[in-house]
Amino acid sequence: MTSFSFSTVPHVRVGAGLARTLGDECLKLGVSRPLLVTDNGLVSLGLIAPVAQAIAEQCASLTVFDGVTADPSESVVEAAYAVARESDVDGVIAVGGGSSMDVAKVVSVLMKGERLLVDMYGVDQVPPGRLPLVLVPTTAGTGSEVTPVAVITTGATTKAGVSSAVLLPDVAILDAELTLGLPASATAMTGIDAMVHAIEAYTSKLKKNPISDMFALRALRLLSHNINRVLTQPADLAAREAMLLGSMFAGQAFANAPVAAVHALAYPLGGHYHIPHGLSNSLMLPSVLAFNAPAVQQEYGELAAELPGNVAQSAAGLMTWCSALIAASGLPATLEAAGVAANDLPMLAADAMLQQRLLVNNPVEVTEASALKLYEKAWSG
Repeated sequence: MTSFSFSTVPHVRVGAGLARTLGDECLKLGVSRPLLVTDNGLVSLGLIAPVAQAIAEQCASLTVFDGVTADPSESVVEAAYAVARESDVDGVIAVGGGSSMDVAKVVSVLMKGERLLVDMYGVDQVPPGRLPLVLVPTTAGTGSEVTPVAVITTGATTKAGVSSAVLLPDVAILDAELTLGLPASATAMTGIDAMVHAIEAYTSKLKKNPISDMFALRALRLLSHNINRVLTQPADLAAREAMLLGSMFAGQAFANAPVAAVHALAYPLGGHYHIPHGLSNSLMLPSVLAFNAPAVQQEYGELAAELPGNVAQSAAGLMTWCSALIAASGLPATLEAAGVAANDLPMLAADAMLQQRLLVNNPVEVTEASALKLYEKAWSG
């Protein structure tokens, strides 16, 4: 057998209402002055107040940073870091989507003062050590609560990743109550995002292994069997929890068997058009599935076997089901419908070539010319 490795978080807790026990988690980790990282939208929805109160009741002090934005920039990270330094925090908690969790990961490392953010981009560039870290997702999509990656916007149109096992949190908490108010569009985008994680991990070229495969298959089953339920019955707590579990399993899969061309081609869409990450993945998924299909017929068939309904256990079955889900979700199905200009496609293809960290994992080589064809296919549908 070929040797492989698999890493994940040391502790996962799952259950409705567990976010209100975050104060207890702080005590277990020896944290008395935590920083809570979140976004203003969740504060406005009233999701953060009860969580913050539960933390404050157990800790000497609580500092809240709610300035996280979608696709957080270096300036957002620096602002959170400045607040953390000023309050001399001794632990970091994130309650939010992938953006909040990514910011929290980086701040927990920066607080050790051993390396600048700019020096941490890439793979394994993070020095050992960080503050205690607890991550609590409010969407079932990114899987960031169990991945060793933080993606930061580095310029007007560019992103970079920090990838290191140091970023894995001490505890991940899945509380489905926090996802009940998620709008249908966000539910669809994040759910499809998680499915892309599972599909790309299962077909990843370099580090796919039996453990990541197990997580990817179980993730796709949970996500595909529950996404329509949460879209039509958004208050179904059991279905919401199943989506969170599926998202986490997909995160555990791609944390070890990295994602590939769908994500590499999605990043420029976010950078240039500020298209949400889950939607940009949804837009690129059908064309990349077709592009990769000749090389991964068996894997696509095995993935299709996890889907609900009478789906053919073949590459065609997987591709047809995914396209039907996107069409039924109400999300834009083409780059044209998402407002992407046709004359920008060559620029997007050139930018995608900067994502070699991801492209090397694709089962079929992606050149700039083939990337352009993929964007053209995604533009016209």
